[in-house]
Parts: sequence; C-alpha cells; structure tokens
Amino acid sequence: MQRGALPSSWRSPTSSSSSKKQQHEPRLAFCTSSTARVMVRIGCASGFWGDTATAVPQLVYGGRLDFLVFDYLSEITMSLLTATKAKAPNLGYTPDFVQAALAPFINDIHRKGIRVVSNAGGVNPLSCADAIQEVIRKAGLEMKVAVVTGDDLMPDRSSLSEVKMAGSDNRRPLPEMLHSMNAYLGYERLHRETELKCIWKV
Repeated sequence: MQRGALPSSWRSPTSSSSSKKQQHEPRLAFCTSSTARVMVRIGCASGFWGDTATAVPQLVYGGRLDFLVFDYLSEITMSLLTATKAKAPNLGYTPDFVQAALAPFINDIHRKGIRVVSNAGGVNPLSCADAIQEVIRKAGLEMKVAVVTGDDLMPDRSSLSEVKMAGSDNRRPLPEMLHSMNAYLGYERLHRETELKCIWKV
C-alpha cells in the first residue's frame, strides 16, 4: 500500500533494531467492525528501508497476527525511489519488500489469513502491486491487493507556487527544480482497506 501517517502503536519498539537476536512482539488494538468489537494483533516487521529481515518469520510464525505492517519510507527514501523511477519507470518502490519480505512467506501469510499493510509502494504503488500480484500468481494463490493513491502532488505542480512551513505561518516558494512532491495522507485511507475502525492501544 501507499504510504500514510500510521499511528505510533503500529510500530513495534524493536522494529528498527538491527540485532538478529531481538524478538519482535506484536501490538494489540481494539477494533470495531460493523457487527462487533474485537481485538486484533498487529506486528511491525520493518521500521525503515534496510531494516533487519528477521522480523518477518518471527512474526508470521510466532506472532499469531491479524495484521503484519511494514514501514519503509522517509523523505530521503522517497528521493532515492524517485531517482530510481526516473531511470526505470516500472520501479520506484522497495523491491526487497516484494522479493525478500513477502515472496518467501506468501503461502503462510495466506494460510494464516494475515493482512499485510505497507508503504513499500513509495512513488510507484501500482507497479509494486503488480509485482505482488506476480508473486501471488506464481504461488498459485488468490489474494486481494489494494492500493492507496492520491499522495502524488506533481500533477498539481503548476497550481502550487508556495507552501506553508510546518510549525509556523511562514510561506516559501517551491524550488524551480522539483522532482517529487508527496503528501501524508493520514490513517483514514487505510480504514476502507482494512474494513475496521480501530482504537489503538499504545
């Protein structure tokens, strides 16, 4: 999925550790569906692009998860992915999410009914979804892949001459050379995809 501003409770306190001995523990969240209030288990397997890959099997096989979350993006990561997409238009997402995090465990993720939420799509979420669908196809499975878009503001570049600076009322003009411009969408976009409204327990 494309990136959004996830609540802090989605992020495991050990998710950004590089220690292979560190165990990743899932978080709990109380959620309401259209019929009942339920408790779900959420595990975060990545806190940044390049984080340890050991969290995925720990959480898939030991976490008894409902949701497996991957957070890859930062401003510098978006810049790197933009440069990658400029060279290869079908790229611009984090390929290790598809090949290293999902592909080896896709059968068990499907069997356990785990929902995966990620911002690995970077600046090309549709191509990321295509790559995931190819992994699913090769595994002989049927799974839904949802994509959240709308954060790319480059199509509106001509109508945006300046921006308000965070934490102040000052406004500054946009730079003449601008390669990417993305907005934080917020968590609400994910509600429609996960079909749950959650009260997060930190």
